[in-house]
Amino acid sequence: MSLKITEECINCGACEPECPNKAIYEGGEKWSISEGTSIKKKKYIYNGKTIYKNKKYKPISNDIYYIVKEKCTECIGFFKDPQCASVCPIDCCIEDEKNKESTVNLIKKKKKLHNN
Repeated sequence: MSLKITEECINCGACEPECPNKAIYEGGEKWSISEGTSIKKKKYIYNGKTIYKNKKYKPISNDIYYIVKEKCTECIGFFKDPQCASVCPIDCCIEDEKNKESTVNLIKKKKKLHNN
């Protein structure tokens, strides 16, 4: 499953540079599937949803840092543990129960995001 950042976030920004997929954005910042990935195709399909490579999407949160579930792989294929959760000083990077994904699917997502 992907991770999420809870409302307890203090906006310290420690998590953002740790994400190997650039799935973490500052509140109010638009996101793109191509940032931090090596997607070459114009479209990326995630759970039946089409995401366009170069399109900037609306922020998921305007107030706190947020994680884009379409890009989060829980650091599988990069690190043993999710790096955002490892560096968060208040433990607000947690599993998103609404977006459960198996390890197999997270590995497939990582391969899709990084073309390998």
